[in-house]
Amino acid sequence: MAGLSPLDHVVVVGAGLAGWRTCEELRRHGFAGRLTLIGDEPYAPYDRPPLSKQVMSGKWTPEHTTLATPEKLAAADVELIVGAGATHLDVEGMKVTLSDGRVVEGTHVVIATGARARRLPLHRDVLYEVRTRDDVTRLTARLSALVSGDVVAVIGAGFIGAEVATALAIRGLRPIVLEAAPRPLAGVLGEEVSRWLQGLPADAGVELRAGQKIVAVDAVGDEGDADVVFEDGSRLSARAVVVGVGAQPNVEWLGDSGLVLDNGVVVDQYQQCRPRVAAVGDVANFAWFGGEHVRIEHWQVASDHAAALARYWMTGEESAPLVPYFWSDQYGQKIQVLGHPRRDDDVRRVKDTGAGQWLGLYSRRGLVTGLVALNQPRALMLSKGLLTTPTTLDDTLALNPWTVPSSA
Repeated sequence: MAGLSPLDHVVVVGAGLAGWRTCEELRRHGFAGRLTLIGDEPYAPYDRPPLSKQVMSGKWTPEHTTLATPEKLAAADVELIVGAGATHLDVEGMKVTLSDGRVVEGTHVVIATGARARRLPLHRDVLYEVRTRDDVTRLTARLSALVSGDVVAVIGAGFIGAEVATALAIRGLRPIVLEAAPRPLAGVLGEEVSRWLQGLPADAGVELRAGQKIVAVDAVGDEGDADVVFEDGSRLSARAVVVGVGAQPNVEWLGDSGLVLDNGVVVDQYQQCRPRVAAVGDVANFAWFGGEHVRIEHWQVASDHAAALARYWMTGEESAPLVPYFWSDQYGQKIQVLGHPRRDDDVRRVKDTGAGQWLGLYSRRGLVTGLVALNQPRALMLSKGLLTTPTTLDDTLALNPWTVPSSA
């Protein structure tokens, strides 16, 4: 593909991390044409991970999460449209229709509309989510009215739920985490690793109740209190109820676009779904590990997608293979994962200090598929090369890349 020219106009739909990084990377690679960035929220691009960490715990204000400051927007020469989401994409005409009726026409379109919080069929007025800046502003306003020791129910013990519970405990509140599965994270990291991690909440003084079947959340009074109602008729009274049960891609506006939609927007190895149309970040369904298509909601993946697309559109060159990476700070511990292992992959501990620090190795059909670490960041990163090319389990165990001399 020939590089973009100064006459081109790239329209980036979605003003989150992936959309903003795409703009930055295009400029970094020398794009001199017009750049328009469209977001449905009324804010300049901001960083989401701190919402459930620094902002929730009270260490940061929401403004601290801003990525695209006025100075950075000016330096990147980006035309920012906020408060108007996209409702239609005309692929042939390269036209994006917005919710306020405007139509933005370009020569190239990048879909970066991300994902939204998955919602439960429960009483929405008394539920809080932690996905957007407005979500967290609403929740922290409620939390500011509570006192030390007040109960806050957290529905979902996945990464977001655990991070929320951690932030609540830092604020002096009493989080009670409710999980439908027998153990948290089994659906993501597998049964074995979930067993390795199951003691973290209790060690941090956080109550976790697994195997919970919730049938309703009832408002109590008019101050925001609520009862969580379980299948057996029992209730948990809480001053607030926070829900973190996953996310779903924002693709409804593309329903008549002609693009292939399958758990996101299906893209090729260059992040393209059509010539001159691409998708990046949480909304992109891309090939990894021998052609398996996945959609991965990770900060690093969004950033890597943006860099790879900009490089291809500007130079025609393919980037190095993406190695998915994410981390979660929860219950005073750091969990990190490289790759995209399946929950039914084989896993074994290959490094264990015996002091709450270990490294696990995933494999499938004799090939390494990922690594998971608890408080072992250096050992994890030393092993990243195992995922840049297909590596057998036998070769990996012989190499022991996570083991280095103490003087190294």
